[in-house]
Amino acid sequence: MSRVASSRLLPRISALSFCTASPAAAAASSSSSTAAAAAATAAATSEASSTSGDPSSQPPPAARKPWGVLKVAAFTAVSAAVGATGYASYAYSIEELDQMTREFRKKSKQPIPEGTSGFEKFQAMAYSAAMKAPVAAIEGYLDVRSQIEDQIRGFSEPVSDKLLPDRAPHEQHVLTLVLDLNETLVYSDWKRERGWRTFKRPGVDAFLEHLGRFYEIVVYSDQLSMYVDPVVDRLDPKGNIRHRLSRVATKYEHGKHYRDLSKLNRNPAQVIYISAHALESSLQPENSVQIKPWKLENDDTQLLDLIPFLEYVAVARPSDIRAVLASYQGSDIAAEFIERSKEHQRRMQEQKQSGRIWRR
Repeated sequence: MSRVASSRLLPRISALSFCTASPAAAAASSSSSTAAAAAATAAATSEASSTSGDPSSQPPPAARKPWGVLKVAAFTAVSAAVGATGYASYAYSIEELDQMTREFRKKSKQPIPEGTSGFEKFQAMAYSAAMKAPVAAIEGYLDVRSQIEDQIRGFSEPVSDKLLPDRAPHEQHVLTLVLDLNETLVYSDWKRERGWRTFKRPGVDAFLEHLGRFYEIVVYSDQLSMYVDPVVDRLDPKGNIRHRLSRVATKYEHGKHYRDLSKLNRNPAQVIYISAHALESSLQPENSVQIKPWKLENDDTQLLDLIPFLEYVAVARPSDIRAVLASYQGSDIAAEFIERSKEHQRRMQEQKQSGRIWRR
């Protein structure tokens, strides 16, 4: 072998001599590593046992809740107070509650009379101090309920107690004709291809123009003013309708909007209310005339049929229109008026004939 080759082999042999160990050395090394691992395990085990044996290192037991009974009692008291408040709000008005608790509140504020013994003074002072919290709770409840009811009343009651302006002196004898809008004078219908449209009832133009000479005509609707105003503008361009009232002028009760004729600032004996739902929408059925609802029937004549009766009443000027309407109760006013008119004419003819015979 040449020198060059031998020089190339020497580094490899020397490198192998460093990486290769004898079997005895390997065994010694493995035994030492095993002993070290066993020692570490034993140390960890002893540490764990010492930790578990130390009572100070264990987590403290769950603390008992000494206030549990008081919390239950407080919750029960609050629930009872809420229940009593709810029942009182449902069963009694604020005036009744004020009357019921007035004596109780008065007793808690009575002054201590002079000349009483020390024990009686102490007893009176203790009673007054004990009653301060209930009295304050009652007065607070009455104040809050009064404010809430005032807010609700603003939405449920008509916007004013005088919905119409004062009548002129020379029109004190004129009757007031109140008319509903939907299904009475007009009908609003919606279709997908054209949207909403409002149609006039047959005869409504002649009805308004003729009776506008005899009555103060008022439209009273449960719809919003944004609907009522444009409809009335197009329905009555001649201005026969003097006043228009919308939803804010109605009384909201049991989920419905009612017309309260007592808020019109008019004599109830001189008011007639005509609607397709008169008995359902008015708080004064004795002033109401119900007609058939109109739903686009072309042969409808309800408004035109009522003109003779309404004209006769306006000219006759009865002292109380409610008595006249009561005489037509349960019948079709228009048809019944025609029958009574025919009967009256027949009697007049008989009287004329009997007078002629008597003169002869």
